[in-house]
Amino acid sequence: MREIIFLVEEAEEGGFVARALGEAIFTEGETWEELKEMVRDAVRCHFGEEAPPIIRLHFVREEVLTP
Repeated sequence: MREIIFLVEEAEEGGFVARALGEAIFTEGETWEELKEMVRDAVRCHFGEEAPPIIRLHFVREEVLTP
């Protein structure tokens, strides 16, 4: 595996939550910088020595607009 992709969203209670696509990895952080460290740590813990060299964060923000 060359890369792993995380879907990142703002948490309702503040901060961010991230979940990996295709893997059972989920983490969260209060700030963007903390989230990046938590994602790196979660990937290392999940894969060990076989961790992919690229971690991609895909930030999704949903807004509902009315006319």
